[in-house]
Amino acid sequence: QETAAQYNTTPFTDPAPLLSQVKAVTIATPTESHLAAAQPFLARGIACLIEKPMARNAAECRQIADLAHQHAAIVQIGHIERFNPIVVALRKLNLVPRYLETTRISPMTFRSIDVGVVLDMMIHDIDIVLALINSRPVKVDAIGAAVLGSAEDSCTARVSFENGAVATLTASRLAMKTERRLRLFTGDAFVSLDYAKRTAVLIKAQDNVPLLRETAAKVRSGEVDPTTLNYPQMVKMHELQADPTEPIRAELDAFIHAVRTNTAPLIPAEAGLANVTLAEQIVAAMKA
Repeated sequence: QETAAQYNTTPFTDPAPLLSQVKAVTIATPTESHLAAAQPFLARGIACLIEKPMARNAAECRQIADLAHQHAAIVQIGHIERFNPIVVALRKLNLVPRYLETTRISPMTFRSIDVGVVLDMMIHDIDIVLALINSRPVKVDAIGAAVLGSAEDSCTARVSFENGAVATLTASRLAMKTERRLRLFTGDAFVSLDYAKRTAVLIKAQDNVPLLRETAAKVRSGEVDPTTLNYPQMVKMHELQADPTEPIRAELDAFIHAVRTNTAPLIPAEAGLANVTLAEQIVAAMKA
C-alpha cells in the first residue's frame, strides 16, 4: 500500500484482477511460490520476470519453462549480477575461460537461513560461470557445512565441463567479511573482477611474459638482486571500463525491450533451469 501510494497506482491482494490488465509482471515472491505465482500469468501469455532462483527445484523450473513455451510467454530470470556493468564489460572481451574461480562470502544476516547458501548466494556465480563457459557440466564435487539448521551455510564446489574447462565456486554466510570476486584464466590471459566495487583488471601474457623471463634470467645470473624487485609494479595491467548504469535498471530495461520487441531475453527460462539444475547437483555432491 505504501509503494502504491508513492507511485499513484493500485495495490492488489490477489493477482486475478491483473490478468486482463497487464502485459508483463515481475514475480518477486519467496522462491517456494514462484511457480504458483507465475502460472496464471504464463497461461495467458503474459511475460514474467522471475526473481532468482527461478524456482525451488529443477522440476518446478521445468514446469515454468514448459508453460512459457506452450503459451508463447516471455520469461526472463532475475540473475541481476549478469547486468553488473563490470560483468557486461568482461563479456565484451569474448574470452574463452579454461579455469574460473568465484568467491561470494559474507557475515551471517540471519535471513533466508531456511534456504541453503547454494541457492541463496552461489546461484549468482553459477549463472555467471555457465554463461561464460557455455558448456555442459560433466562432473561435480563439493564440500560444505550446515551450522544453523539443515541447509548448508558454506559450500565449495569444483565443476568440470565437457569442453575441458573447470570452475571452483565458494559461497559462505559464515565469514567475517564480505567479498564477491571472480578470477578467470584463459590460455594467455587472466582477469580479476570485484563485483561490489565494479572493477576488473586484465593481464595478458604477451604483455608480461618477455619481461618476466628476462628478469628471471638476470636474477639467475646474479645480474639483478631479487630483493630489489617489485613484482606488482612490473606487471602491465589493463583496467576494464564499466558503464555506470545501475544493474536493476539495466535488468528491467532488458526485460521491457524483450517484451516490446518479442525477442528472446538475455537470461531465458532455459538458463534459469540450467542454473538450478547445477545447484541441485552441487548440493547432492556436498551431501554425498
